[in-house]
Amino acid sequence: MMDFKGLARHFMKKDGTSELDVVYPIKSECQAEMPKTGFKLRAGKTLSARRWYTAFSQDGHLDIEKVLRRIQRGGVHPAIKGAVWEFLLGCFDPNSTFEDRIQLREQRRHQYRTWKAECQKMVPVIGSGRFITAPIINNDRQMIEDSSTDSNFQDDNGVMATSLVDSSLDHGRHVSNAVSEKKVIQWKLNLHQIGLDVVRTDRALVFYESEANQAKLWDILAVYAWVDNDIGYVQGMSDICSPMVILLENEADAFWCFERAMRRLRKNFRCSTSSVGVQAQLSALSQIIKVIDPKLHQHLEDLDGGEYLFAFRMLMVLFRREFSFVDSLYLWELMWAMEYNPNIFSLYEEPRDAAENIVAPKINEKLLKQYGKFERKNVKTGRTDQHSALAVFLVASVLENKNKRLLKEAKGLDDVVKIMSDITGNLDAKKACKKALKIHKKYLSKLGDGWVSTGLIIVTADCADRSSVYDSAVATYLSCTGQDDTLSKKKKEILSNGDSSKISDRRSPLQGCLTLKIGNDQQHEHAKENS
Repeated sequence: MMDFKGLARHFMKKDGTSELDVVYPIKSECQAEMPKTGFKLRAGKTLSARRWYTAFSQDGHLDIEKVLRRIQRGGVHPAIKGAVWEFLLGCFDPNSTFEDRIQLREQRRHQYRTWKAECQKMVPVIGSGRFITAPIINNDRQMIEDSSTDSNFQDDNGVMATSLVDSSLDHGRHVSNAVSEKKVIQWKLNLHQIGLDVVRTDRALVFYESEANQAKLWDILAVYAWVDNDIGYVQGMSDICSPMVILLENEADAFWCFERAMRRLRKNFRCSTSSVGVQAQLSALSQIIKVIDPKLHQHLEDLDGGEYLFAFRMLMVLFRREFSFVDSLYLWELMWAMEYNPNIFSLYEEPRDAAENIVAPKINEKLLKQYGKFERKNVKTGRTDQHSALAVFLVASVLENKNKRLLKEAKGLDDVVKIMSDITGNLDAKKACKKALKIHKKYLSKLGDGWVSTGLIIVTADCADRSSVYDSAVATYLSCTGQDDTLSKKKKEILSNGDSSKISDRRSPLQGCLTLKIGNDQQHEHAKENS
């Protein structure tokens, strides 16, 4: 493994990207096809090793507010990236001490070794430095053996010899009395798919020329699939795990970093016979575009793209395909810093399913400063929708940037996909995040000033500005429903004066929808569908 700390001082003397190739070298034959890297190490902006270490108190408490500000300005230096990610992803509490973290790290390493040992009892190839790329069990629960393989090696098809694969399904049941045979079978069925994906993951990087490094990635994914039986393994998870394997030398530490990342993303990977979890974020994206850019949304609807499936990959693997390896790491740490919630550690210490439903404690001004920019805005406005993650607004920012081309050139879904694919290697991570924050602010503003969805209007404003609020609500309603000429001038005047009860024409799109409720400070107007 490369000594990152030894390179830190040298790197910060330069302002460029060439030095990053030393840390994350790319195979010479793959360099031409890789997206161009835009991230640069910038003294005074990038979180350096020196600033990172000085952010800790004498006993180990981390000034997370200071760290977040620096990351959001210029990312994280490669020498400390793995350590910083552990905090951003909630592996450790910034308020913990050095001693607390040493103890917790050892506990987690022990837990990982225990889980890995369980897996090794069922499939001994785990931990051997090798991995599987062909099925070891068929759908009839029978072991697949290949007599042509040597007892110690993998053949050209990736089938492991029987000495490295336990041929007994009963052995799996011996791991724990609570373990079902069905779980063991499903897990074994996944192992070769994990291996196939490992071979394809970041194959341009010199790091993965080593079979031992590939096996390390496979081991972590195999153990995770065993532990998180609800999710198991789904294609795309290797793209999320790979950077952790590269950044954290200790396998158990890399596992726990990946496990915390999956806490954020696991709903996207939850699959059923009829749906994939990421569809919830695609629906959120659809709603966001419908609110901030109804014309573009309608155009995509007309092209049968209203489900936004063209954004599926971006959300599943967090833009890994659209950015170079270096830039994708930069993008992730920007996003995680902006989404940072100081309660993340305590929330993640709860069981997975319980943590997804837990309610965060009340905050004060001091605590609010420890939130990232994006999450702070959500907290202030009371937004708690987990499906509207920053990544969703990032996709929305890409769509907005491509607005003119999509409206002018897209005549079908193939055109949409082609236009969206043009962003590969051409996106600036920091600018994209800034644009996403602006769209997030605009979206929240429209939710307050006149959001229309399925016949629903919600208006919130000071009473002194009542007239303009009504005008905005009506304009938004008519724009979204395409009924610009159906409301008479007289009715608009009545509505602007705040007397919706005088609208009696049942053919009006607003008939039976508007009910005015005025409080001391704000007015709220809720439009209800005709019953």
